[in-house]
Amino acid sequence: MANKRAIRELPITMLVGMEGIGKRLDQFLACRVDHVSRSRVQQLISDEKILVNGKPARASLKLRGGERITILAEPQRPPLKAIAEDIPLDIVYEDDNLAVINKPAGMMVHAGAGATDDARNRGTLVNALLHHMASLSGISGELRPGIVHRLDKDTSGLIIVAKNDEAHRKLSAQFSAREVKKKYVALVHGWVKKDSGTIDQSISRDRLRRTRMTTRLSGGRSAVTHYRVVRRLDTRFGKFTLLEIKIDTGRTHQIRVHMAAMGHPVVGDTTYGAPLKMKPKTPPSGRNREKGGAPVSLTRNFLHAAELEFRHPRSGQSISLKSPLPSELQESMREIES
Repeated sequence: MANKRAIRELPITMLVGMEGIGKRLDQFLACRVDHVSRSRVQQLISDEKILVNGKPARASLKLRGGERITILAEPQRPPLKAIAEDIPLDIVYEDDNLAVINKPAGMMVHAGAGATDDARNRGTLVNALLHHMASLSGISGELRPGIVHRLDKDTSGLIIVAKNDEAHRKLSAQFSAREVKKKYVALVHGWVKKDSGTIDQSISRDRLRRTRMTTRLSGGRSAVTHYRVVRRLDTRFGKFTLLEIKIDTGRTHQIRVHMAAMGHPVVGDTTYGAPLKMKPKTPPSGRNREKGGAPVSLTRNFLHAAELEFRHPRSGQSISLKSPLPSELQESMREIES
């Protein structure tokens, strides 16, 4: 394998020698350029920031030797950072020690992977917190100030933020001891057989699709989810179950993975098996006849963190908060039941 190349200034040019013959373009550059992943190389190629003999090329291009490769953009991504942004926040509770935010779907809690550097660093809950709040705890590091627990990007609802380290430590201890009570509302595909039940299945990262989690591997982290049926819906789009869900643990994608493992993926959750569009099986009637056979789609997961109960880290008093179902989920319910 060739030595990694140190990056100094742009554009970067290199000639393909004997060691590159027969290799894919992305494979060759991932070996040749220092601290650059193959996925990052593929992104640069897709953005036409890497040229072969002066022209854009495919990542799968097989090199023959002698090609001149030109890199027009910095191969290494800039470091992730939290940036204060004037983003509106729905603050449902706030004092000197903590705040509880009603997070909308579509907002990442903190900076993460994205298609562009701007997408990784902008529009997060943390960025909004930095603008609105004078102090946040530093225990979780510079990228996650104040963050005690998380919600998935496409999950809405209540999330606690710590304003100082003492509050953060005491709130974290409550989460670790499973003393924080969290209640979610979810709409899932199909009719869940039992009116209530508990799912106790460990969760691991999927070995093939690294952005997914799974219950199918041994040695995962323990995860416990309790559910109760609120309503069973028999609609022209099929059968659905509205669930009230409580979790003892807070694993990545826990509710979504457990629902999918039961054979009832959360509506809108295409990552775990829900359809992108729900097509009607029967035509609408009455006033809704003009809708015809139009499918219904949801651009987010039908999963909402609706209730939160915990002890105040300073006073010890119980705090219980609720968040109503967001308007877009209410509208989806109306469409499905039309």
